[in-house]
Amino acid sequence: MRLSRTIPAALTALALSTALAPTAAAAEHPAAPGDTVTLPLRKAIAALDTRAEKRTGYERTKFKHWIDEDHDGCTTRNEVLLAEAVTAPEEGARCKLSGGTWHSAYDDTTITGPGGLDIDHFVPLAEAWDSGASQWSAKDRERYANDLGDDRSLIAVSAKTNRSKADQDPATWMPPAASYRCTYVTTWTTVKTRWGLAIDTSEKATLERAAGECPNVPIKVELAR
Repeated sequence: MRLSRTIPAALTALALSTALAPTAAAAEHPAAPGDTVTLPLRKAIAALDTRAEKRTGYERTKFKHWIDEDHDGCTTRNEVLLAEAVTAPEEGARCKLSGGTWHSAYDDTTITGPGGLDIDHFVPLAEAWDSGASQWSAKDRERYANDLGDDRSLIAVSAKTNRSKADQDPATWMPPAASYRCTYVTTWTTVKTRWGLAIDTSEKATLERAAGECPNVPIKVELAR
């Protein structure tokens, strides 16, 4: 069940201003879960709430993962591996995967076999907690940790780069593959917009600086909260 929240006024106004032909009813309707928001990257960054982050009380176990939401035998981790494989792996009993190849975008390398991969929460669980998820229900945190509703939320990358990133935001970590950094900034902003997560001042400054060097592409995302 999706729980409603108050979307930042700036985000609501910008979302409505980008509508091609807004009706009077649409203009009076605040952004809500299930609505689609389309914003240029730089405006999307500006629309995010900016506030200090708090790590108090964080435990990774407060985000239940990896689940088998559709009960097909494959956990969220394996669903991502299957969806992102360049060469499909063999699928055995209980969704055990072997073989296959993947492209790890963070370091622009090819990984053979699922063992060398991690599934990264694009915005790490600890960062999500710091940015607003500490106030969510356990069910919403589970939804976040297993978000297959937007294929940008989770990504298969080399274990080396995922562990280098850990729980850092763009102010302290960017992918080693420079060619991927504009995509990284755009996707980070998209995920934070989708889940209504805030940014802190150093994170905002880094995103704005990076976005200034990237195409001001529109992000389009369905709000999850």
